[in-house]
Amino acid sequence: MTRDEMARRIAELSVLRGNFTLRSGRTSTWYIDKYRFSTDPGILRTLGQMFAERLPVGTVRLAGAELGGIPLVTSAAMASGLPCLFVRNQKKDYGTAKRFEGDLNEGDQLVILEDVATTGGQVLEAARDLQDAGATIGGIIATVDRLEGARENIEGAGYRFDSLFTVRDLGIDPD
Repeated sequence: MTRDEMARRIAELSVLRGNFTLRSGRTSTWYIDKYRFSTDPGILRTLGQMFAERLPVGTVRLAGAELGGIPLVTSAAMASGLPCLFVRNQKKDYGTAKRFEGDLNEGDQLVILEDVATTGGQVLEAARDLQDAGATIGGIIATVDRLEGARENIEGAGYRFDSLFTVRDLGIDPD
């Protein structure tokens, strides 16, 4: 599937029109339902390959935050051959009581994969927590950038940011 075909397919499946409240608290007349594209095996397979092609040299592990980042990071791990790490929203208070699932070694260069980036708040929180645990963040790659400040916030925090698509690629004019 070409990049343009992927953008059309993601838009067909995932772009909803109406009135929506975003994680940031803002409202929008359109919404990208990430679960509609992240549960489609054909799209997921292609996204995994696209992520793998954008990984910076030196990446030794991938990370994705629950819930939306888990299928993406799993698919990219399969495509790249790199191990992955799952980032919980909160440390669990039972069993091993971990915030991260999978191996994390001091100095590991990670790339964090994100589904839809709006302001970057959730992925920045994950990046800081991973750094506090000893990881080096080699970059953050989103599937879709809503063009609403994520790039500026992520790069302003000192991280490299990339996205496979922007909302414009999906036929949305964010202005």
